[in-house]
Amino acid sequence: MEHNFDVIIVGCGAAGLYGALNMPSDCRVLLLCKQELTLCNSALAQGGIAGVYHSPQDSIELHEHDTMVAGGFQNDPETVHILTTHAADAIQTLIDLDVDFDRTKDGELHRTLEGGHSRHRIFHHKDATGAEIVDKLIRRVKMLPNVTILENAMMMDMKKTATGFSVNVMQGGSYTAYHSHFMLLATGGIGRVYRFTTNSKIATGDGIAFAYENGAEIRNLHLIQFHPTAFNNHHTRECFLISEAVRGEGAYLLNCHKERFMDRYDERLELAPRDVVSHAIILESRETGSDEFYLDISYKDPDFIRNRFPMIYEKVLEQGYDMTKEPIPIFPCQHYLMGGIQVDHNSQTTVPNLYAAGECSHTGVHGNNRLASNSLLEALVFSKQAALDIARKLPDAPETFEQAQFPVKPNAQKIPKGLRTEIRQIMQDNYFVIPNRDKLADGLKRVTEIRELLLNGNYIVDADYVEAKSLATVAYIILKEVL
Repeated sequence: MEHNFDVIIVGCGAAGLYGALNMPSDCRVLLLCKQELTLCNSALAQGGIAGVYHSPQDSIELHEHDTMVAGGFQNDPETVHILTTHAADAIQTLIDLDVDFDRTKDGELHRTLEGGHSRHRIFHHKDATGAEIVDKLIRRVKMLPNVTILENAMMMDMKKTATGFSVNVMQGGSYTAYHSHFMLLATGGIGRVYRFTTNSKIATGDGIAFAYENGAEIRNLHLIQFHPTAFNNHHTRECFLISEAVRGEGAYLLNCHKERFMDRYDERLELAPRDVVSHAIILESRETGSDEFYLDISYKDPDFIRNRFPMIYEKVLEQGYDMTKEPIPIFPCQHYLMGGIQVDHNSQTTVPNLYAAGECSHTGVHGNNRLASNSLLEALVFSKQAALDIARKLPDAPETFEQAQFPVKPNAQKIPKGLRTEIRQIMQDNYFVIPNRDKLADGLKRVTEIRELLLNGNYIVDADYVEAKSLATVAYIILKEVL
């Protein structure tokens, strides 16, 4: 197949797909999917997408204010304005793509409420909005003749060239180099740097690590959101999320005594922003000496619960809990990254012609803490910003492609076992909700040693190596920022 493209997009979540969709029709695009197309954090998003869209009782100014409040007013006001003013366009596009948003009995789009929002402005598809959006985006992108999609194609290395970029891609056990004038990194989050996360198994921060190695600025990587209501089943690394929307529909948070407790921490009670609720749970756990917490919506009509949250209902039922009759065990868990690869208003990084969008990027939209359901919106709005900027630059792109080389190391070995597990435990012990100041220095020292071992050792460049190096790099940057 052709190895030269105008744009290489790495990542097939909402940002990668929407970026491809918005590229000019004559722009040759290569879309790299680390595993299958549907495996991404975007597809796991339950609650919905926030936005002011034909809403007489709402306003862009209110959405901006709620976003700033949730972010502790550390947000970039200009990018927040871009996000909120482009929301209607993004939602209209999704409707045009036949995304099946829930509607009221009279056919109007249904809007729900989530923590930190002052108005009902969350558009949703049951409790599986992300999966619905990704499904419709995949259908449309597959129809584009200018887009080549490679599934199970993992980027193993990335190099800047005089004419753009070269990437080394592993697919089916073989390695191929591809070249482009522009790159859009849409590689998602870093959840797998923790023992427990709501993220998918591919969320290892690869794009952030490669951008860092190529000289891009990484900012505020320590701004990690711990979702307060992950299902408390710590037998697997991937924890099932109990959507913010459950609290939006009236669920109560209970401590180990089955008592409500949020009134002791915040006047907004269960609908306080996520960081506030997570901190409250940790403080309450110290007060009670227990990490047993519950989410209870069983006082609502059972049919309403099953119809509004069919996926969550089935998931927790599989674990032995009927949320129409009893509380659900929950506890905070790593969920989202507010920091990332620093980008401007057009999603360009500090490296010319390298763009980043979605969770791997740092637009400044979220400030210190993301407002619920702004993530899918950010992925759409800022991947389109990248596509529009690339479209403006395409006519001046070089006609040739410089091709970087990716030599194979002789006598290379597999990486030592247990490095990723050790990194996860360090992060869980050192930087979970409330930082452990007594351990941070030792944690950073060990993570630095692991990263240097991987960078300087003679190891086979395979998926294990790349993911371990990415996790070590991400952990190194986070702990370095915190100290």
